[in-house]
Amino acid sequence: MNLREAHGGEHNQSTLDRAVLGRDRSPFREDVEARRRELREVVAGTRVLVVGGAGSIGSATTALLAELGPSALHVIDQSENYLAELVRDLRGRPGGLPVGDFRTLPLDYGSEIMGRYLRDAAPYELVLNFAALKHVRSEKDVYSLLQMLDTNVVSHVRFKRWLVENGHARRYFAVSTDKAANPTSLMGASKRLMEDVVFDVEVAPGARVTSARFANVAFSNGSLLQGFLVRLAKRQPLAVPRDTRRYFVSQREAGEICLLAALLAPHGTVAFPKLDPLAELKLLDEVATRVLALHGYAPRHFETEAEARDAVEPLARCGEWPVLLTPLDTSGEKPYEEFVGIGEEAIEIGLSSLRAIRHRPSEAIRGGLLDRLTEIVGSTDGPIDKQGLVDAIASAIPNFAHRETGKSLDDRL
Repeated sequence: MNLREAHGGEHNQSTLDRAVLGRDRSPFREDVEARRRELREVVAGTRVLVVGGAGSIGSATTALLAELGPSALHVIDQSENYLAELVRDLRGRPGGLPVGDFRTLPLDYGSEIMGRYLRDAAPYELVLNFAALKHVRSEKDVYSLLQMLDTNVVSHVRFKRWLVENGHARRYFAVSTDKAANPTSLMGASKRLMEDVVFDVEVAPGARVTSARFANVAFSNGSLLQGFLVRLAKRQPLAVPRDTRRYFVSQREAGEICLLAALLAPHGTVAFPKLDPLAELKLLDEVATRVLALHGYAPRHFETEAEARDAVEPLARCGEWPVLLTPLDTSGEKPYEEFVGIGEEAIEIGLSSLRAIRHRPSEAIRGGLLDRLTEIVGSTDGPIDKQGLVDAIASAIPNFAHRETGKSLDDRL
């Protein structure tokens, strides 16, 4: 099986999505279609900047924005390869790219070059920010942790300051994560801190600011499900944590969620999808079984990596594939997902597919945590105490209960 087959091939993306999601139609599309005139009124004729806009969620949202008539649509992303694919995809669609002023720039959104760019650019009325380190594995060592805090928090502060100083972002949206609700990982805690930055740091008078928490994006870049396809292409076993359930949305659905949250959610709210936990929380082992079935295999479960690796070819000849079941014992991992944390209250926002919480500031700003993180991230000397960082974040973030086991996802297949 070649890489093309692993990423769809004879099974196109919609077939893969249906197998995992168990639905034929997006639950968010009805709101998008019903409110399309209002969505277009917000975007048409405006200058739009999308940061981190070439990744899975950002590119899906960018494609939807392009259909709404912006006068300019500019995309920032550090990945040149992702930007190249975004351009090819948008220009290769039926009808081509419907935006005359479309640009992509391979910039680090927290760098001084980005600050210079925002100083020189004409004001953007709408800014959407998807830049993030989003994997729990990023807390595996202190250096990865510092980079995660820089990307998710410290750079975000600088970026918002540059926006306000240069008259950008009448509307501002930044994507969060379900892991910000009652976080057990430093990644989730960093995104909860990011919500404070979004709503409470450098907000221009009269600006409309929103965010969104949502589920795993099926087959997105770097995701477990994309990993299933790559493992199949490389003739390697699949691996899933035992007794672990996750919500899933497709990449297009993720874009629809972000579009609705960015353009229609009330100011000061974090939107999230109305997903029924009884129906929509998927057992990862069962998801692996569905993906294997599409490729003509049944799962055979193993307990050790060595046994699973050795079994690939013998099992494949018999129509089976090895699946390594691992314990959920890596730092920060949760056995289930949730969108609303303790002390937060879900509210209706006039959409059939989304609800929201009203943002409640933590003690991160008033207690000086953001200033401390800026100082630590910007320093090149002196010891860094991971536990000290955990304790400082826990003192500011409500419901942060860090789950430290001493094991990282890098220790696993």
